Amino acid sequence: MDPRTPCLVGAAQLTVRDQPGPEPLSLWETVARQALAEARLPAARLDSVQIVYTDSWQYDDPIGRLAERLGAAPRHRTYSRVGGTAPQQLIGAAAGRIAAGQMEAALVVGAEALATRRALRRAGECVAWSHPADPKPPYGWEREPDPAALAHELFLPVHTYAIMETALRLGIAEERASRGELFAPFTEVAAVNPHAWHRTAHTPSELVTPGPGNRFVGWPYTRKTVAVMEVDQAAALALVSSGLADRLGIPLDRRIYLRGWAYAEDTWEVAARPSLGSSAALGAAASTAFERAGLGLDDVAAMDLYSCFAVAVRMACDALGLDPLDRRGLTVTGGLPYAGGPASGYVLHSTATMAGLLRDGGHGLVSGVGMHLTKHTYAVWSSEPGGTLGDGRPVHTAEPVPIVASCAGRATVAGYTVAHERDGSPSKGLLVLDLPEGGRTHAWALRPELMADAMERQLVGERVTLTTDGKVNVAVW
Repeated sequence: MDPRTPCLVGAAQLTVRDQPGPEPLSLWETVARQALAEARLPAARLDSVQIVYTDSWQYDDPIGRLAERLGAAPRHRTYSRVGGTAPQQLIGAAAGRIAAGQMEAALVVGAEALATRRALRRAGECVAWSHPADPKPPYGWEREPDPAALAHELFLPVHTYAIMETALRLGIAEERASRGELFAPFTEVAAVNPHAWHRTAHTPSELVTPGPGNRFVGWPYTRKTVAVMEVDQAAALALVSSGLADRLGIPLDRRIYLRGWAYAEDTWEVAARPSLGSSAALGAAASTAFERAGLGLDDVAAMDLYSCFAVAVRMACDALGLDPLDRRGLTVTGGLPYAGGPASGYVLHSTATMAGLLRDGGHGLVSGVGMHLTKHTYAVWSSEPGGTLGDGRPVHTAEPVPIVASCAGRATVAGYTVAHERDGSPSKGLLVLDLPEGGRTHAWALRPELMADAMERQLVGERVTLTTDGKVNVAVW
């Protein structure tokens, strides 16, 4: 074997349920030390330390602070941008540098303390963790939301993903029943995962029936079927060259190999997607990852499909030609709604869990999704070396549909949702519409009877009439 072949040799996860818990820096340190200990890797040997963006707190020098605590002096340092594909992009880049002989050891870490931050604020306490950035840097997304989407208050994932969900054109009752059937097995996996945030198995009906503790958060989604971000969780992965693994005395059965991975992009704005209900980019990322790995879907023994919302899983199954109730299961952790969805860091957890499973032999698939189903990563991991890594350049970039900011006249519903208040009452309909002359626009539905109608029947394909004040479009039908 080429001594530059990268392998994953240390993985750690941590879930803290006592509130308030530690700050992110302490969580980073804890899981980093655990992963390094498993890898038998002294921190001083680290060539690279990479951290997934944390929503919980902005440090002045996150990698420097962690490296100081660990006793490391990495020459390569990366702090990611926001997005659920960030962990795999960091892992892939580190593996690529190891394979190129540019480094021998890398640590990738992520942590969130959003549950602690919420607990402190509810208690009326100011969050005052160590080493704050001053001035506080801008939020870490790569592109700010489209102004027209912002004007229509369409920027929360719970609304954008719901719009894509309705674009699948499932009947109201059919969608609800199938969402429950899709996610109930996830809860069963989470129930036996010691790191899961929610460890209770649920029936399909319990997940999708609205009521106390399970309100609509963005129709048709109920709270029990969306990612839970307010968690205190951390994970770390240690990657080294096979040559260094030999020198460290790491047994062959403790080494997991990245056989191939790929990255692809849909459009950044939901309204600009070529198709609201499918993703050519997702399919391209998956097929390229398998091609690079020299394997196919039938070869993998375990999968973890990114599950922030049902539509992400459904689109992945459609692109892969996979039965949503495949006997292998679609998650190894329990997924983001149940195991926990720590902002941008979930794929560290799914990869760490997959690595543990693959030490018994076999191949596994781990996917990531970023922003509004914009970014896609697929990675094939294995107990056996082989394949071709590839790199982080997009294997597909979607061509956006033009967005018209303000519009009056006739239009057709392409996708929609109904936003709800915290008390469970509907507040406004949020629509993405196809225009007769081409392009798309946004609109609100404000009449109570129209919001009720939208939740009682499939509205996609409905012709509506728009009025505008130049900033916000309003639909009636």
